[in-house]
Amino acid sequence: MSPAIRRVLPNAITLVRLGLAVVFFGVLESIDRTAPAAQIALLGAWGMGIFATAALSDILDGYLARRWNVVSAFGRLMDPLVDKVLILGGFIYLASPRFEPIPANAMIGSGIAAWMVVVILLRELLVTGLRSYIESRGIPFPADWSGKLKMFIQSFCVGCCVYVSTRVEPYGWQVFLRDASTWATVVLTVLSSITYIRRALHVPPEVRPLEDASVGAGAALHKSREKSA
Repeated sequence: MSPAIRRVLPNAITLVRLGLAVVFFGVLESIDRTAPAAQIALLGAWGMGIFATAALSDILDGYLARRWNVVSAFGRLMDPLVDKVLILGGFIYLASPRFEPIPANAMIGSGIAAWMVVVILLRELLVTGLRSYIESRGIPFPADWSGKLKMFIQSFCVGCCVYVSTRVEPYGWQVFLRDASTWATVVLTVLSSITYIRRALHVPPEVRPLEDASVGAGAALHKSREKSA
């Protein structure tokens, strides 16, 4: 494979994942959980398949970028952004009234509450803010094991919730997987935010250059003399 293709392929996969996220949201929007059970189940299966493809592509583009040593500024910015669009968008849809329980149709819903989405959103905003500030100082602040594990559990949770919420009378083990992955997502989201905060606290504090400090002191002294005059 030519070097030119190697440079653009990981970023192209990232953009394809963004397109898949849009298609995934379109499928979720088209689901009518009062329709015939077979139609709901079919759309749910399509949604879960599209989401799984998008989530797995995140592993592929990162692997290729590292293997070929073609990590770019565009990829470092867009890859986590697209991940957040896919995951947060999925959770927001699953917490909406569209995926609430429908007892009359024996559909138990997604199991995602609005407060869970708030916790996930706050974590992402916090970590993104920390990473942007620290990396703007030229200090690398990559994802750690807790962030990667959190992303895997979140992806599994979204797919599981989509599947269960589009099935009539799902099996007990399916409901268990939905609930277990949901609470695991909440717990890991909180724990991973703590690990990022601890890492950020070990970053050396920002120190103003000596020349800037001397210029500032000189300007202050000059103003003081003008006032006294």
